[in-house]
Amino acid sequence: MIRTVSVLVPENFHLFELGIASEVFGIDRTDDGVPLLSFTICGPEAGRPVPIAGGGALLVEHGYEDGVEADLVVVVPAAPPSGHWHEHADAAVPQAIRKAHENGAIILTLCTGVFQVAAAGLLSGKRVSTHWKHAEALRAFHPEITVDEDVLFVDEGDIVTSAGTAAGVDAALHLVRRELGSAAANAIARRMVVPPQRDGGQRQFIVQPVPDCDDDMFAEVLDWMVEHLDEQQPVARLAELAGMSTRTFARRFAAETGTTPVQWLVQQRVLRARALLETTEIDVDHVAHRCGFSSGTLLRHHFRRIVGVTPGEYRKTFSLA
Repeated sequence: MIRTVSVLVPENFHLFELGIASEVFGIDRTDDGVPLLSFTICGPEAGRPVPIAGGGALLVEHGYEDGVEADLVVVVPAAPPSGHWHEHADAAVPQAIRKAHENGAIILTLCTGVFQVAAAGLLSGKRVSTHWKHAEALRAFHPEITVDEDVLFVDEGDIVTSAGTAAGVDAALHLVRRELGSAAANAIARRMVVPPQRDGGQRQFIVQPVPDCDDDMFAEVLDWMVEHLDEQQPVARLAELAGMSTRTFARRFAAETGTTPVQWLVQQRVLRARALLETTEIDVDHVAHRCGFSSGTLLRHHFRRIVGVTPGEYRKTFSLA
């Protein structure tokens, strides 16, 4: 059970993630039956303002060294001065994380805070999550880590990592549920006006653009495929449009897109379905027809496989209509 919580805020930290930690762990909610936690915000140096990404500064009363004895240490992201998330301006952050872990602390990372924990050498062989936009960078610079960008958070016991930005709420509430019980997690969620648990993962937030192609003719074929999603598109027809044999077209397609024509077409049809679910009120069967699926059942199958939630759940979350 956690009783003490510290948050490490490096220079140029993201204020939103600090807000998540403060809302979940730092507010007295004993009137709702939630145990009171000791909550400390720690910066590079006690008594010195810490710059906030986007402007402003936060005056902290404690240095990193004051946070390493806590039961739970929360690592918030900070904008790297170089623009590269694997480069850290303050080596004291990974050092503090390592010391806290040695002391038996649970480590919770929010968004790209996972890069700091990776720099501390605590993630080798572990599965983690981070913001989908930075998942490839984390893989590239830390191949010893298994990165899962499809989920909202990953619980490895002593280390819990969250996906991008608002997914930190999900990870923090999960940790409350694990350490303090479901009643406490539900009470905090009600006060924050958020669901105690969300459906799906961050796959539903990832944009999948049409890839750039070096070959203009091939690019034209991809554009044609997107413009005619509601039509049947046999590979032989696509190869003819590209002026290639079927075998050559399949090989070139894989080289340009990293997948097969059929798989890519399904992905684009699901992408079109997402747009229709967001912007219209037409039923799922009609969405399926306009995207080239033979039935609503087939759309539901591929949609859940690719996006991670059902079309109905997706519309409930993202509808603009």
